[in-house]
Amino acid sequence: MGRALAEAFLVARDVFEEVDEALSQCLSHLMFEGPESELVLTENAQPALLATSLAVIRVLEAEGGLVFGRHVAYVAGHSLGEYSALAAARAVAVSTAARLVKLRGRTMQKAVPPGEGAMAALLGLNVEAARASAVAAARNTPDEVCVVANDNAPEQVVVSGHHRAVERAIEIARELQARRSIILPVSAPFHSPLMAPVAEVMEKALDATALHPPLVPLVANLSASAISDPAEIKRQLVGQVTAMVRWRESVLYLRTAAVEEVVEIGAGRVLAGLVKRIDPALAIRSVGTPVEIEALIKEF
Repeated sequence: MGRALAEAFLVARDVFEEVDEALSQCLSHLMFEGPESELVLTENAQPALLATSLAVIRVLEAEGGLVFGRHVAYVAGHSLGEYSALAAARAVAVSTAARLVKLRGRTMQKAVPPGEGAMAALLGLNVEAARASAVAAARNTPDEVCVVANDNAPEQVVVSGHHRAVERAIEIARELQARRSIILPVSAPFHSPLMAPVAEVMEKALDATALHPPLVPLVANLSASAISDPAEIKRQLVGQVTAMVRWRESVLYLRTAAVEEVVEIGAGRVLAGLVKRIDPALAIRSVGTPVEIEALIKEF
């Protein structure tokens, strides 16, 4: 993960080294060499994803002359991706963002005992039907939680909460003609009230963090609208820990704001696929490899 970037671009290597130093951890070695079983731990995966995204952004700036405000009108990120988006837009330093997401990931991993929580993707249901499944799953068990965690795209919604409640939500979703329901391989029930201890930790950490207005507005997970005020950004970063990621609505907001092209930056192509399902009229591309970076630079 990220190795090809580091080998191709000095500025990318600098980002990986900055993250390593900030975390007092050779995260880049883990990213480049593995083992994957250690890299996928939430406390490692989150800063690794952030480092990769920011390495790509810094290469685009250094090699291609990317300018926020001229080439980029808004930034957005899915869950932890909001930290990457804010660091890309210079609201927070790379090193500070790395420490924040490391803390976020470690705290998330420890918030709920292993096996007690779960998340499941409900495919073929809209967000209202998925919410009805979650509510029904937890209705008669006041000690158990099940909520909608991610509104990712039309008919792709994720629920989160106690394992047994999530399993009940899957059964109810099938009765509502869900096309498919899948337990996700995650270490905790993210974006649910069970993450309240994480929100408390992040509130304290963000209160102590110097956050500046981003160069362009952030379209936030919590409100699915554009924000730039540092105090409001902090408030929404805390809120999104326990709240639903409103990704579908965020993409629709971009469309109403006259955005015509969305570029997914970093590892993977998941968000590009979601954006295409939300609004096929949007031009969408993923940029995470040296070849993809060079192709995008030619278009500046």
